Amino acid sequence: MFSHCTWLNEPADYTVNADSLRVVTDNATDFWRITSYGFIRDSGHVFGRSVEGDFTAQVRVQGDFRELYDQAGLMVRIDERQWIKAGVEFSDGALMLSTVLTAEHSDWATASAPPLPDGFWLRVTVASGAIRVQYSADGKVWPLLRLAPFPAAGRYFVGPMCCTPERAGLTVVFSEFTVGPALPKDLHDLT
Repeated sequence: MFSHCTWLNEPADYTVNADSLRVVTDNATDFWRITSYGFIRDSGHVFGRSVEGDFTAQVRVQGDFRELYDQAGLMVRIDERQWIKAGVEFSDGALMLSTVLTAEHSDWATASAPPLPDGFWLRVTVASGAIRVQYSADGKVWPLLRLAPFPAAGRYFVGPMCCTPERAGLTVVFSEFTVGPALPKDLHDLT
């Protein structure tokens, strides 16, 4: 489903076809607003599409995350002051499940990631003024990563995201990207 996508901060090195997107991150790319550090960064790479109304987006992510703050996953964005990025991030010598929710200021929530030798899948559902973030190590079981309020908007920009605040050269492959109607699943339905 990459045929309907456009870049926010197009990287110098990428390849896209009908089934996958391969990105090599540029130097010092990031998304962050103010909290703790005082700076604003809006330079990470997102290959996304515009969506109206409630939706569910899903993607598979594979990468060699090994340097501080290497990260990849999905972003849902209203504008530069209202967005969420979710996926994995390398921090303190380990791969972490990570979400950053931004409403003028960014927060950052992490949890230890399970073994992900073949990459991982990420799913976000925006519906009824909330965002539900789920991950999967096998594409079958989808534990909850985060549930949070998220502003209702006429239009969202959603797609695969990656960035490397401390370096360049992280290679990430995204596949199985889909966007469709919001899944009407119960919060504890892990399918």
